[in-house]
Amino acid sequence: MTGDATILIAEDDADVLRAARIALAPHAARVETISTVDGLDQILASGRFDVVLLDMNFVSGERSGGDGLNALARTRAFDPCLAVVLMTAYGGVALAVEALKRGAADFILKPWRNDKLIAAVAAAANITRSRREKETQHLDAVERSAIERALARHEGNISLAASELGLSRPALYRRMAKHSL
Repeated sequence: MTGDATILIAEDDADVLRAARIALAPHAARVETISTVDGLDQILASGRFDVVLLDMNFVSGERSGGDGLNALARTRAFDPCLAVVLMTAYGGVALAVEALKRGAADFILKPWRNDKLIAAVAAAANITRSRREKETQHLDAVERSAIERALARHEGNISLAASELGLSRPALYRRMAKHSL
């Protein structure tokens, strides 16, 4: 991990939460923690994260992984680019496969080895960065195409093209320069 990742750890066991934070903090710019997934949406909205390390079960005695899979779905709906690493003490192959099918970047069994945890979170942070970069490149391509079409429709008339795009002339000039148009 490069040390600039922001990590959210969602875990109901205080000792496990503390252990994960201690293992990951030296390798991250920021580590946030929550002990329940009830406030997951609010904390995701409060800051930009590179990885979510998410427990599968948040009710004592529960082993189905339903809470984690539900929180995974909520996280993916909030930010499809954000990579999620799921963790559980009650892992089976079927649960791991289901988690991966639903979009988890990785699946860690507790107790973990710190080097494996750090590697999984670092790989997930790289996945998030890659997804966000592709999304940005896609948006840039869409913007460039819209500008080109507006300019073509208005035969290069900057004022008319800017008006069509809902931009000021200076804003259109800046975007044209950004895209070398």
